Amino acid sequence: MTRFQHDILIVIPSRFAASRFPGKPLVPIVGADKIAKPLIQHCWESASAMHLNADIVVATDDERIRDVVRGFGGACVITSPDVRNGTERCAEVISNLENKAKFVINLQGDSPMVDRSHVNALIMHWQKTGAQMVTPYIVCDDAARTRLIEDVKAGRAGGVVAGIDTRGQASYFTREIPDGHGPLRLHIGLYGYTPFALRQYQSLPPSAAEVRHGLEQLRFLDNGFPIDMVQVMPPRAGYADVNYPHDVAVVERMLQGKLA
Repeated sequence: MTRFQHDILIVIPSRFAASRFPGKPLVPIVGADKIAKPLIQHCWESASAMHLNADIVVATDDERIRDVVRGFGGACVITSPDVRNGTERCAEVISNLENKAKFVINLQGDSPMVDRSHVNALIMHWQKTGAQMVTPYIVCDDAARTRLIEDVKAGRAGGVVAGIDTRGQASYFTREIPDGHGPLRLHIGLYGYTPFALRQYQSLPPSAAEVRHGLEQLRFLDNGFPIDMVQVMPPRAGYADVNYPHDVAVVERMLQGKLA
């Protein structure tokens, strides 16, 4: 049984058999130091560089990823191959901890551009409100809006747009571009949960919308579980995930621009 020391745990779920880009956790990415490293290492180093009072662990069902993580000095746990998404993987990790964390951050293993301020925003919101689940979004600038629209037109499952109600909670998540000319709110693939929220999620079957759209957070919404939304600023170098092979060059430019 894995032992952690802090109230906050950052879990980096990582799956080798990603349907849109198999093997992407191990794809080499050239970052700001001009050295090619596996994508999962960039995510680990990004989390480590935040210098938060938190434990960090990669959760995977693949021994190849485990071996790479341990090779660069990271902590890794093997989870069941039967879990369907990152939230279920986080739930399995927290259920096997000897020292229970009070707040769990899901920093996805294809999102090396997540900024420390994004994670801090979730932690501060939880500390202030006691929210069971919270996730961030950024208001798209023209470049981000154009990239989203181009992805939708090309049939690529790229960024996710969030709707927010008057209470500051999520009303929907979609990979489509909503009608209207208001601001687009780009959901960042980062979640914060209490252990209670993870247990609730784990106890529920996948919802029809979750399966249809491939968006794990819809299981919460479809079962009436509130998701608090927190606005954050985009990283100076930009924000993108690695969903497809062509995203590698985009993320490389952003990582190299961090220190420009």
